[in-house]
Amino acid sequence: MTEDRYEAGLRVRRELLGDEHVDRALAAGAGGGLDADFQRYLTENAWGSLWTRDDRLDRRSRSCVTIAVLTTLRATDELALHIRAGRRNGLTAEEIVEVIMHTAAYAGIPAANSAVALAKRVLAADD
Repeated sequence: MTEDRYEAGLRVRRELLGDEHVDRALAAGAGGGLDADFQRYLTENAWGSLWTRDDRLDRRSRSCVTIAVLTTLRATDELALHIRAGRRNGLTAEEIVEVIMHTAAYAGIPAANSAVALAKRVLAADD
């Protein structure tokens, strides 16, 4: 079962973050690197257990939730990845900014202001 979750997680992770990012992350943990166990954990649990539950929330909804949470946490590196993943899940630039604006009311304007600035940079670079 664990290998199935790993393979499913790897497939979703590649679909949403791109092969280049996933290959780079896995290479850092290859050969028993310091984060090898962490990379496997992320792939099996976050990607293979949560992101594969499409019968409960679709990927667009998951992207909205993830962008909101990462905005709240000010997790800018992860937020940039998930802004791109949101685009791959069909979110428009306007919808991404709307999620961040909605988050401002609950997480605070400074966090949302930083997230909007990051979204503008990421979306401009990817277009």
